[in-house]
This record gives sequence, C-alpha cells and structure tokens, in this order.
Amino acid sequence: MKSVIAYTDGACIGNPGPGGYGVVVLSSNSPIELSGGFRRTTNNRMEIIAAIKALEVLQEKCKVELVSDSQYLVNAISLGWAKKWQAKGWMRTKTERALNPDLWEILLRLCEYHQVEFIWVRGHSGNTLNQQCDRMAVEAAKQRNLTVDEGYEKKNLFKPGKAALW
Repeated sequence: MKSVIAYTDGACIGNPGPGGYGVVVLSSNSPIELSGGFRRTTNNRMEIIAAIKALEVLQEKCKVELVSDSQYLVNAISLGWAKKWQAKGWMRTKTERALNPDLWEILLRLCEYHQVEFIWVRGHSGNTLNQQCDRMAVEAAKQRNLTVDEGYEKKNLFKPGKAALW
C-alpha cells in the first residue's frame, strides 16, 4: 500500500465568515497542493473539508498520515467521537445535535477506505508545511466569488447517506 503524508489546514475570516482550506500531499510523486474557499462557513468546517480534500485527491487506497493543527478534527476521528455521533443519529447528547454531520459522513467513509492516522501539530509553531497550508487557506478565503458552502448556508439539505456538497 502506498504511503503518503497530508498536511491540512482551514481558516476563516470571522467565524462564521469567508473561509478557505489548504492541503499539501507528499508522496513518491511530486507534492500536490490544493486550496479553495467558501463565502460563508466556519473554521471547523474548513478544517474538516481540508482533510476530505486531501483524501479525495488520492487515486488509490493509501496509508495516510494526516497532519492537522485542529484538535477538533484530530480528536473527533482519533478518539472516535464522530463515529459515536453517527451511531447516535448525529446527536452528541440526548438533546444536543452534532455539528457538521454532512462533512463527518464524508470523512468517515474516506477513512474507512484509506488507512488514516491523524496527527496533531501545534499551529503557528514553525512547522513549515502546516504554515504553508495556513497561508493557502487564508489566501483562498480572501478570493472573490467564493463557492457556497451548502452544508452551512442551507443546513436542512443534509440527509444521512447523501453526502454530496459541492
């Protein structure tokens, strides 16, 4: 199985506000860089979308070290929170809905396909590729004519098993 390292980051100008993601995937081929933005979203959504984009770009099943400065993202997968929320119908507690179920649904499927280890790094602490992803995410959020984050702006569109967003 091919091994890759993916660095990801998300950013928002305001929260919510315009947001972007940045991704650098390192493999035996040349690095792949991805970025994009949405006109109104949240920082946490951008962190999850960055991870999704990193895994979606892989053309075959891979062993992936996914590096992120988002404890929300890393803990939700590594500690099994997202799977628990999914098993409880996207509820965190009996009365509190889990946030971003549309994105978690996609990410969990990608994690089932690839062998993914999530690694947390402290943001803005000198990790060159994490900082590169941050710059890419911020620049993407500043672009004109940003895409609509349907899952955020039209929250009622999410139905479990229907994960198309963009």
